Amino acid sequence: MADLSLDFQFKSTINKVWNALTTSEILAQWVMDNNFKPIVGYKCQFRNDEIDLIVDSEVLIVDKPYKLSYTWIGGSINTIVTWTLKQEGDTTYLHLEQTGFEEEGQAFNGAKYGWAYKVDELKKVLAEM
Repeated sequence: MADLSLDFQFKSTINKVWNALTTSEILAQWVMDNNFKPIVGYKCQFRNDEIDLIVDSEVLIVDKPYKLSYTWIGGSINTIVTWTLKQEGDTTYLHLEQTGFEEEGQAFNGAKYGWAYKVDELKKVLAEM
């Protein structure tokens, strides 16, 4: 098994970053179209019609504004995404862990690149909020 671990930081409040992770309309601006709700047990989907991708998710942990976890199942990927947030001063630290990859192969590397790109989009969204 291989686990993806990435760290990011933002000059935004922890609540602003939390809202960007948990509000469906904001998630759609930087991840994909979705029907996400931050409710433990809630089942939802992330969709990208351009590449015919549907990711099935179930919310596992909601500890506002410190931790959010959900399944991320699509194509050959059956993983768990966990976001951990911490604010120090005017900086919010965001840790992403995606666990359950079979190996550090194409799916793992695709996720690593994909999340780095998506978080760059998140930075733009946060700047406009």
